[in-house]
Order: sequence, then structure tokens, then C-alpha cells
Amino acid sequence: MAAAADSECKRSLDRRPSSSSFRLRCSSLNSLRLRRVFDIFDKNRDGLITVQEIHQALTRLGLETDVSDLDSTIRSFIKSGNIGLTYDGFVALHESLDQRLFGLEMEEEVAEEDESESDLTEAFKVFDEDGDGYISAEELQAVLGKLGLPEGREIDRVEKMICCVDQNHDGRVDFFEFKHMMQSVVVHTS
Repeated sequence: MAAAADSECKRSLDRRPSSSSFRLRCSSLNSLRLRRVFDIFDKNRDGLITVQEIHQALTRLGLETDVSDLDSTIRSFIKSGNIGLTYDGFVALHESLDQRLFGLEMEEEVAEEDESESDLTEAFKVFDEDGDGYISAEELQAVLGKLGLPEGREIDRVEKMICCVDQNHDGRVDFFEFKHMMQSVVVHTS
């Protein structure tokens, strides 16, 4: 799940991220994240994401995009005869952007567990909008709402989601509960 913090001004896609933490280095988390992002963008569930669907999703996340620039960036990844990106094309686009933004150089070798922990910390920060070390139902609802998911409109459903993860029953999710939840996620391929 990828979302922009409310406190930041609108960001442009052509600006380089300040660190490589934008990129998930753990391949299983990256695959899961990419599948979820693809599914979020694919509003009509036809297995394709159009330039317009990507533009709408990025706009909801507070990212300024020009449709024609977006189209020229994405066009070469759309298979001939299709009106949008397939999942494989979306993965290829992601890999291309990753190489363009971060280059091919490898960072110093770090154990995969350390990389996974760093990725989980960054993912946790997306939801912990006030930075207090916990994800509240209201924070989760805000992020889901930004992504245009129906759960973002129903606090009761969001509170149930929190309860499913909240092991110490304090009504919010701390990093260790979040980490446990993420490590237990099973990726289903379709």
C-alpha cells in the first residue's frame, strides 16, 4: 500500500525520492505491494489499468500528474491491441522506473531480514500519519479513503480490521502487530 502523508504538499512524479526507502528490496513484499497497487488502480476489474485509471489514483494520493506525460511514460509498456497495462506490463513499468530513479548500483549488502524490517517500517509510517507509533482506526480509514477503497467510508469496518490485528486489545496497531500481520500474509496468485 502506497500513500502520501497529508502534511506534505502535492508532489510531482518527476521529482526524485530522497532515499531508496521508496523501493522495497524484499521481493515477496514487493510482489505483494505491486499486486495490491495494480488491483487498486484497476477500478473496473478488467485486468487492465488505463492511463486514466492511473491518473485518477495518483491524483487521489496527492501526486500531480499530466495525463499526456503519464501516457508517454506508460505507452511503451502497453501491449499492442490493449487499451491499458496488464499486470506484467505494470511490473515492467515499475522495474523501469526503479532503475531510472535509483540506478542499477547495489547498496551495501544487508541481510534480507534487515531489508524486510526497513520496508515494513516504511510501510507502517504510511499508515501512522501522526507519527505516534500506532495506527488508529481513524488513520487507517484516512489512508483507505485516499486510495478510494469502500472501507474508507465505513468506520465500523475499519475498526473490525484493527481488532483483527490488535493482539494486546488497546484499540490500535503498533509496529509489532503490524509486522506480525504482514509476515502472515499469504500471496495468492490468480
